[in-house]
Amino acid sequence: MSTASRYLPALLLAIAGLAHSAGPESCRGTVYLTLDTGNMRHADEIAAILNKHQVKATFFVAQEKTLRGDHALDASWADYWKARVAEGHAFGSHTWRHGSFRHDGADGKVSYRLMDGTRTQLDASQICAELKAPDTRFQALTGRPLDPLWRAPGGRTTRLTLEAAQACGYRHVSWAAAGFLGDELPSHTHPNAALLARALAQIRDGDILMAHLGIWSRQDPFAPMLDPLIAGLKARGLCFARIPTP
Repeated sequence: MSTASRYLPALLLAIAGLAHSAGPESCRGTVYLTLDTGNMRHADEIAAILNKHQVKATFFVAQEKTLRGDHALDASWADYWKARVAEGHAFGSHTWRHGSFRHDGADGKVSYRLMDGTRTQLDASQICAELKAPDTRFQALTGRPLDPLWRAPGGRTTRLTLEAAQACGYRHVSWAAAGFLGDELPSHTHPNAALLARALAQIRDGDILMAHLGIWSRQDPFAPMLDPLIAGLKARGLCFARIPTP
């Protein structure tokens, strides 16, 4: 067992004590928890944590393959997304194919690398279609359109990509350096206790936090740490809100 893992129970007990002693919530700042689809492995667990703490988050949705073998915006996930809509969360586009916008070309097109490593070139209308496809599907599943927000996979954007997205009505949302919760980092080099302690120490008023509903590569999932993280930040007087929209 790593040193960080040995100290995790004590850290969780300390957070619980702080949350208990904090009394009624009074906001001394606001942070924004955002959740990208990923493989959806911990989707239900994270929803339960959000409900436990009465936290509203912003979900960025893409048609990503899930641990169940389907995709995050298939009809098989309709009940999940309907429940999150009923709870009052916010939702933005994470692109349809979860590709990576690499660089702008002299021809006005953007190089777009897909999950299988292949590349294609997108013009402004195709970029817009890539962002709108999750919006169309989400509305078909839930009856609610996405908010006019989007997040590029990996946070990687280009000038032409941002211009095309803005022209078709989507504002890009990144995250704060301290808000990178590290759930996609290797757990043997970035154990949960260390990631949790770092986030509790460094997150400040106004920060946007970023995690996923499931990550393929991490052996020791970070998702359960959202419970003590939320409790600890609330104990510091930080409240949670959805990403604001115009």
